Amino acid sequence: MKYLKSRWVTSVAVLFVAAVGAWLGIVLSGTVPAQIGPVETGMSLRPAWKGETIVDASPLGTLTFRTHDAPLRLRITLENIDQEQARALIEDPRLADRLPGILERDLREGVSLLIIRSLLCAGAGALVATVLVFRRPRVALMGLLVASVALAGTGTLAAATFKPNSVLEPRYSGIIAAAPSLVGSAESIVTKFESYRAQLTKLVTNVSKLYDTVRDLPVYDADPTSIRVLHVSDIHLNPIAWSVIRSMTDQFKVDLIVDTGDISDHGSKPENKFVEEIGKLGVPYVFVRGNHDSAITQKAVAQQKNAIVLDDKSAEVNGLRIYGLGDPRFTPDKSVPVDPDLSRLEQFGRSHAVRQAAPPDLVAVHDPTIAKGFSGYAPMILTGHSHQRSTTVLPSGSRVLVQGSTGGAGLRALEHAEPTPVQASVLYFDKKTRRLQAWDDVTLGGLGEQSVHIQRHVEQNPRRMISPEPTNAPSPAGSVTGTTTPAAGPPLWHEGQSSPMLQRSPTEDVRNRMRILSPHRLAA
Repeated sequence: MKYLKSRWVTSVAVLFVAAVGAWLGIVLSGTVPAQIGPVETGMSLRPAWKGETIVDASPLGTLTFRTHDAPLRLRITLENIDQEQARALIEDPRLADRLPGILERDLREGVSLLIIRSLLCAGAGALVATVLVFRRPRVALMGLLVASVALAGTGTLAAATFKPNSVLEPRYSGIIAAAPSLVGSAESIVTKFESYRAQLTKLVTNVSKLYDTVRDLPVYDADPTSIRVLHVSDIHLNPIAWSVIRSMTDQFKVDLIVDTGDISDHGSKPENKFVEEIGKLGVPYVFVRGNHDSAITQKAVAQQKNAIVLDDKSAEVNGLRIYGLGDPRFTPDKSVPVDPDLSRLEQFGRSHAVRQAAPPDLVAVHDPTIAKGFSGYAPMILTGHSHQRSTTVLPSGSRVLVQGSTGGAGLRALEHAEPTPVQASVLYFDKKTRRLQAWDDVTLGGLGEQSVHIQRHVEQNPRRMISPEPTNAPSPAGSVTGTTTPAAGPPLWHEGQSSPMLQRSPTEDVRNRMRILSPHRLAA
């Protein structure tokens, strides 16, 4: 028994020492130079808690892809660009057609060389570590065997879980001016670059353009087949928000801005001066009132050039039919008690949703609870209020995007240990179908922080059916619900249709609907 216990302890010790040695061997293996098309790169492989591939395009920023599940991090550092070769590949259509194959071949060769080098260094590290610790060749060979099996298993896991479509949804960190060019066009990703090879081509082409024209950043060609919407919310009198909005409007070439409320803090007349920046943005600014915005605030916004205030109204704005509904509450007025029953807010939204003669392409409200009332009456619902970004596809098929605070929660940013980040999103709608195709979540560091992160998301099922959820609950009485309206029969419509369908197909609805998990909060 004592002998078996000793053997077990020795085996565990050998396993631990071999693992440490293999890890040190990989860390010390250095960087493998590789030429990928016109780009000179350095590749390195390191153990990590989660599998990912990082493309370091310093000084512009980094792109992170969740390419596999194995605990390995592949880092590709862009060290230099052959400008003549890059320009030839970009400008000559014949060479450009060959670029996907060239990149795929070069990348495969570079990664293969990196894997071989990492395996040799890991095996050597495990062998040396076990020899130094145990000083017995037999034990050292056992350590080498254990390390080899572990490395083979890790490599198999990486290959088995490889996700080529991960290039559709990169996470960007770096300077905001370079972000659109480096991440690429969302519309092109959806409509032109479905495959892994083409995505790789787009990435290298974008990087080549950036390095070639670094003095004139950004280089970003607007896609004529899309409508770009900048979603902001909860500015709360923070002047930083206007700088962010102006920058994103220019860099992402947005067609319109949707503000889902709380532009002010107390809704007072002296705060009206703050909203005058709206007239300087140069694009339509759609606004819905939040619970911190008074009627005075709403009137001040409406007086600004480019402003479109929607309060139980619809408007056609640059190709999108948008319905907006102001928040029924004004919480800074402490003389009016706030109804704690959130179900009344949902019914407030529902009572207005059933009045719509034709389904809008986009609904804008302030509170996510009110947004639930529009479930099934629009494919896309924008909201804010919570100061924390999230998104979900409701059972009806409607997507709700809750925006964080574009003003970093205003002075509330000082109330927490960590500053509230400044958040906004760029949404890409197809001009023909008016359906969401993709969106970029932009997160900037809060007070005292200098960072920007961009997470690309692709709508997995843009053509899904939208069907209002059946409800028998009457609209409750009270000021918060507005005028009660008898519930109409739940209409059904598909993408591109302006009138409801005559028949309902719940089975097809469930089959076609795809839930999208809320994107994780981006960390620096």
